[in-house]
Amino acid sequence: MFEFLSNHMRDPQGRLDSTRGLLCGLGAGVAEAIVVVCPMETIKVKFIHDQTSPNPKYRGFFHGVREIVREQGLKGTYQGLTATVLKQGSNQAIRFFVMTSLRNWYRGDNPNKPMNPLITGVFGAVAGAASVFGNTPLDVIKTRMQGLEAHKYRNTWDCGLQILRNEGLKAFYKGTIPRLGRVCLDVAIVFVIYDEVVKLLNKVWKTD
Repeated sequence: MFEFLSNHMRDPQGRLDSTRGLLCGLGAGVAEAIVVVCPMETIKVKFIHDQTSPNPKYRGFFHGVREIVREQGLKGTYQGLTATVLKQGSNQAIRFFVMTSLRNWYRGDNPNKPMNPLITGVFGAVAGAASVFGNTPLDVIKTRMQGLEAHKYRNTWDCGLQILRNEGLKAFYKGTIPRLGRVCLDVAIVFVIYDEVVKLLNKVWKTD
């Protein structure tokens, strides 16, 4: 999705500036949230909460999904959609903005300058760290909205207000350190693999 959008937003020289990178990342994140992330995250969070409860009711993945759909319909797999769209959209917008900025800085006046995978990995880790600090509050709200106690909140806004009122500002940054370690490594690996796959494909047919 990012490549599809960025190919329509590059300048005549084939460059993508940071602002357009941010907008393409935002579009990619919103599409990702609606098609993949929201249903998978909702199911994952419900399973985690169920398994930590005194009397778990889901016997396995397929049984759990079947029970969720039977009790709540398909909308039961789309709880917290607004929070997920906000979280995933801002997530990818920040990552691609940082990555595009760092790549443009590194390449200078030569947009075709090759990038060492190690450099790409370092830039990816920085982009991942920026996204963690930038949208962990939205991730906390999203997780609450998708949990088994989601019924306590009227909507995304109400969830945020209740967390702030009952637990304080620090509650929005719960789990930042463990998330930082996972996300930095995750994003670094994704960008390195993506770049190397594109290089390989370019030997067969043009992809950029």
